[in-house]
Formats: sequence, C-alpha cells, structure tokens
Amino acid sequence: MTELGRTGIAVRNIQRADAAATERLGRFGVATVHEAQGRTGLMKSHMRPIYPGAAACGTAVTVLAQPGDNWMLHVVAELIRPGDMVVVALTADNDDGMFGDLLATSFRARGAVGLVIDAGIRDAATLTEMKFPVWSRAVSARGTVKATLGAVNVPVVCAGMLVEPGDVIVADADGVVVVPRDRVALVADAAQAREQKEEATRKRLAAGELGLDIYGMRDALAKAGLKYID
Repeated sequence: MTELGRTGIAVRNIQRADAAATERLGRFGVATVHEAQGRTGLMKSHMRPIYPGAAACGTAVTVLAQPGDNWMLHVVAELIRPGDMVVVALTADNDDGMFGDLLATSFRARGAVGLVIDAGIRDAATLTEMKFPVWSRAVSARGTVKATLGAVNVPVVCAGMLVEPGDVIVADADGVVVVPRDRVALVADAAQAREQKEEATRKRLAAGELGLDIYGMRDALAKAGLKYID
C-alpha cells in the first residue's frame, strides 16, 4: 500500500469493496453502521451535509490536497468509477471553497455518488438544486488555485478518520462513517441484525413499555443508589 501522506502520485488501479456488499450496507444509516462495527469509523462532527436529506454510500477514491488548491480534484475525476465517493483530505486545515457545481457536474458524469471534503465548498445553492450529495466542514465563496501537487488514491486521514482507497463511505444527516473494504459484508450483516432488533424494540416502546424495563436498567439504577421519592 502506498505510504500515508505521499504526494506527487495518482494511483489508477485500486481494490474496491465488493459491490453487492456495498449496496447492502447503503440501506442502513450512519448511526446504525457506526454501532454495528463497534462504534468505530465515524468522522468528526463538523462534517455536515450541505442540504437536508442528503444521503449516499459508495467506495472511496481518495484525494490528498494542499490548502486552497483544488488541482488534485481535477485529477481524481479521471479515476472515478460508477459508485465511487470522492474523499478529500487536506495537508493542513483549510476552509476555502475548493469544490463547486462545475466539478460536481464532472464527478457525476463519471459516476460519483457524492463527495466528502474536510475543507470548504461553494455554489451550495446550485449543488442543492443538482441534488449532488456533499459533506464538508465549511461553505466559502473563497476560490482556490491549481499550483501544488497532492495525491490521488493514497491513504488519507479525513476529519480524523483513516480512509484507504476502496473503503466504503456511508453518509447522511448524522454524519460520515468509514467501513474498511474487507469488513463491509460483516458490518452489513451486523447492521441488519441491529436494525431488526431496534424495530422490535420500537414496537414495544410504541406500545407503552419503558426502556427501563426493556433494557433491564432498574437493578443497576438501584445499585447506583437511585431512590424514588413521592
């Protein structure tokens, strides 16, 4: 595997997670997937969707970009395959608007299902009209240059989480979660089991039962010293 943080290269051929397992994982929300893989993989909470209802799941093609420089976002467009999610990490914190509607048009034409970028984007209204899902740390009209090499399809750390090319990204209103490509089928199975269990619990709660009883909390609360006073 290419070294973390290496610049000046664009890797053409990467191993992507299994397509069928990725599709299954995409049926579940970020919170379910995060819990199903042992409460791991969640990016920092500043990564927010640019419009309500945005949701996407795809295989990661990664970009390491320089602050205020979106050169590598044009390079990655050539390497996108249908079903990919572009994940952009920065070599240093930056909020500049590195991505807008023109790049979104290009990415969509190549088959991208969305973008996760730990930097700024612009043309937010047009991206919303396009329904091109984007999760970013900021919205900023400040433009960028094309001057310094980064890298494409190398391991990156995006919003605090390691992303390897070919991993699966699930993103929705609750945030962004990363699933390693060799664990996608396992996590999808665990997510399905968790969702079925939650649906059964939801029915009991709707019928008036209390979480105190469903989850067996009363003994632990008593041992902790909780007293009911009339």
